[in-house]
Amino acid sequence: MQSTANKISVIIPLYNKRESIARTIASVVAQSLVPHEIIVMNDGSTDGSEETVRELAASNPKIKLLHQPNAGVSVARNRAIEAAEGEYVALLDGDDLWKEGYIAEICRLIERYPDCGAYATGFYIVDGEQRVKGDTPQMEGPIDFFAEAQRHYVLIPSATTLNRNLTLQLGGFPEGMRMGEDQYLWTLIARTAKVCISPEPLIEYSRSAENRSAAIFRPEQSRHSLEELYDPDAADLSNEYLARVALGKALIQSVKGGTNEARHAAKFFAYTRLHRRALRKLRLLNALPVKWRATALNLYNRAAWIISKKGL
Repeated sequence: MQSTANKISVIIPLYNKRESIARTIASVVAQSLVPHEIIVMNDGSTDGSEETVRELAASNPKIKLLHQPNAGVSVARNRAIEAAEGEYVALLDGDDLWKEGYIAEICRLIERYPDCGAYATGFYIVDGEQRVKGDTPQMEGPIDFFAEAQRHYVLIPSATTLNRNLTLQLGGFPEGMRMGEDQYLWTLIARTAKVCISPEPLIEYSRSAENRSAAIFRPEQSRHSLEELYDPDAADLSNEYLARVALGKALIQSVKGGTNEARHAAKFFAYTRLHRRALRKLRLLNALPVKWRATALNLYNRAAWIISKKGL
């Protein structure tokens, strides 16, 4: 399988990850199968984290440090994918970790299930001392991505390896989007090619990571949106997947004061049949004063969890 590993380029976007980037890279170097290269795209870091990578690269020729002015994670990933030499690009965020067998498992999937657009494994969610297995599909091989994604996490960046040419043909990650940019690309890929998974949890995803992009709310400056992917002729559940993602994103926007953005999302994605509860929650939340919304959403989610646990 080493010949397949030689076709894999690892892509790590870097923005102010000084406390974690060395551990992340070490988890790649420690893989049982060695990838072709490890590309770290420094996205205008200001904390000296690029110096850490430069020191590591001096003793490991597979580590390549590239630079760009700060432009966001999507731009960093896209530029690194463009620069990659591998047939496949394995995504990894600068504060997550791979288990030793991740590359080997991806290679096994590629060899057993060729011609897929994306390959992924299960993962653990780590928050301080807590470590919980992610809710992922428990089968191996190509899946109905949009059906499984209604109730499970199927793809997260640090667990996902993409076909490079297909990713470039589809335009890569939507530059300028602050939330939902991963799911935007997953939608394009799953509408075009098969998505293959392994339930083996081989990733440690850090919830308490430094500068996790999804945790930082800023106004979007992008020509892309989840709405543009809506397809009235879609025979699969891709439109429902988009609604699920967009309504979740709108809840965060509403809590942070993005009342108009949330209202627009509630109107556009009102077609959903599978996520009516999320739609009602968004409408109720957005009707409240901004200062009450975070507390109200936390109370709602806590009550929903208790009711669900009681089987009601």
